[in-house]
Amino acid sequence: MNKSLSRRKLLKQIGIGAAALAGQPLTKLIAAGQTTATDVPGGFVLPPLPYAYDALEPHLDAETMRIHHGKHHQTYVNNLNAALKDHTDLLRKPVEQLLRDLSRVPETVRTAVRNHGGGHYNHLLFWTCMSPKGGGEPTGELAAAIGKGFGSITGFKEQFATAAVKHFGSGWAWLVKDKKGALSIVTTADQDSPVSNGFVPLLCVDVWEHAYYLKFQNRRADYVAAWWNVVNWDAVNLGFER
Repeated sequence: MNKSLSRRKLLKQIGIGAAALAGQPLTKLIAAGQTTATDVPGGFVLPPLPYAYDALEPHLDAETMRIHHGKHHQTYVNNLNAALKDHTDLLRKPVEQLLRDLSRVPETVRTAVRNHGGGHYNHLLFWTCMSPKGGGEPTGELAAAIGKGFGSITGFKEQFATAAVKHFGSGWAWLVKDKKGALSIVTTADQDSPVSNGFVPLLCVDVWEHAYYLKFQNRRADYVAAWWNVVNWDAVNLGFER
């Protein structure tokens, strides 16, 4: 796949202009998800998915994707905008920046930014981490780094899946990179994001029940196993190169 073409097509679909594209990693631009990129005044917006709701079938079902994106994610966006309605300076900042600098967010809205801003940011990355043409394994420098950090690609997948399945309650499992470029697997509760701890997120899977319950009921392990079939390694690699 031509990564440059794929990235441009995806950004065009979600309304991020070419000027913003130049030299920027896909995950950073998707994570911005803010008004300056979409010409919508007054708040953050929910970009459309870069694929149809049924595009990830049979691995992830269309109805779950429709509700997850159009209801759950939209609610996080709505609540974030409501919380920041009197803080237009914060509405103009990328949500990633707000989460990285939570201590600088006024205390009166800090919890809302952490919860609803985290929900917005995490889901933006989650949608980007999946593709109808996904699956398979990482390649190139990313594959080498994963092999070095986890022993092998198979070893990484096993460790990542274990973290996701065994995470207690609602939350996320992540592959992240630290400031020195080292990879690790972390989990976060609720809508907390690893960016608040100084990490660069590369890959994430949502393990809130609303992400899988319609198709998989309580079988989280089956959901995670199916999810590997739609992982967008091209997007993960762009984040790794950041």
